[in-house]
Amino acid sequence: MNLEPLEASRIDDSFKGVPPGVRPFELGRIRQFEWNVLAEDLPLPVAVIKTSALEHNRSWMRRFLKVTGAQLYPHGKTTMSPQLFALQLEDGARGITLATAHQLAVARRFGVHRVLLANQLIAPSAVDYIARELHIDEDFELLCLVDSVESVEILASASRRFGLNRPIEVLLEVGAARGRCGVRSLEDARQVAQAVERAGEGLQLRGVEGFEGIIAGGSIEETETAIRSYLDFLCQVATTGCNEGWIDPQSLLVSAGGSAFFDLVVEASERHGFATPPEVILRSGCYLTHDSVGYRDLHERLRSRCERAEDLGEGLRSSLEVWAHVQSRPEPTRAVLTMGRRDCSYDIHLPLLTQWFRPGEHELPEPIPAGHRIEALNDQHALVELPPDSPLRVGDMVASGISHPCTTFDKWQLIHLVDDEYNVTDAIRTFF
Repeated sequence: MNLEPLEASRIDDSFKGVPPGVRPFELGRIRQFEWNVLAEDLPLPVAVIKTSALEHNRSWMRRFLKVTGAQLYPHGKTTMSPQLFALQLEDGARGITLATAHQLAVARRFGVHRVLLANQLIAPSAVDYIARELHIDEDFELLCLVDSVESVEILASASRRFGLNRPIEVLLEVGAARGRCGVRSLEDARQVAQAVERAGEGLQLRGVEGFEGIIAGGSIEETETAIRSYLDFLCQVATTGCNEGWIDPQSLLVSAGGSAFFDLVVEASERHGFATPPEVILRSGCYLTHDSVGYRDLHERLRSRCERAEDLGEGLRSSLEVWAHVQSRPEPTRAVLTMGRRDCSYDIHLPLLTQWFRPGEHELPEPIPAGHRIEALNDQHALVELPPDSPLRVGDMVASGISHPCTTFDKWQLIHLVDDEYNVTDAIRTFF
């Protein structure tokens, strides 16, 4: 990847988390300021990624892929950070998963050459952009999805218009009842595959794709049972395609696996007993930063059910934090923080208070005492329920772990990387 233009991009105080009044500087020079979060060099709220946890998570996923033999196309929509894409590719990710033409354009600008577009291409401008990229760049490799005769015909038409000298490679999207996109039966799969065949040299069906993360049951056990059933159907579609000649079994791709149940995808492919083992492509995007609530709990469940994951030792660590000041103690059991819905995710769980720090008294952050809980978020405020004897007072600093990193990243154009003493060592840009 080519990150030089990004490192040379200009940063100023229009970026949230940059001190007001700072003269514009190049992103790659941010370390020269020697900023420290705990020294209050940065305006709060501020989002940071702890590099020690980031490096641990990179190592964990590298080792998981090695012991399972799976490939990784991490979902870039999680971070939309080319710098983090580069780390993932450096770690052995085969490509990057994206969801929209905008996301693809960002990745292509910074040199991503292999993409799994885990979505349907419908808009003419998006389809034409994809076809144009395939036409002008022989090194660009793309996998995209189809789940209907109509979606096949849209791609086939673009292939003809641009006179592509290679097929657009597609995966047959397989869905679940009451879920999102994807065929719901073998007969539906067969009809879409036949449409691909009719497209001739314009398209090539490489395998099957699905997403298990939205399947839910009344309990975690019921959810896992439902996901296993769905993944068995996904593998059945793949096997049928190989047996009936829709798919070449020697180059079969099977892709699923978000950030919570990717071990079950490996398990299903092994349990199904393919005559020729497929290439299994996982798409976990949240593993780099992990989180402090939802994925934390699901990852511990993953480690308990997957012996190979358990054997890797300590699991993923949360590395993404949002720091804020205590700005008010209006009532004995109420504090108000200087962060809100514009700064952190709240779509699954509210942020989890993890640490506090009093400038001038503490050397390092301390664990937040029991009984402190964010009970609501406004646009710019977090309302905290706390015990009457809480030590928090106006001016203290509080760190929150988040749930669902996807919807925290999209609130920050710039996120600082910090060491364990909260010195700013670098920063990443995001492009949402």
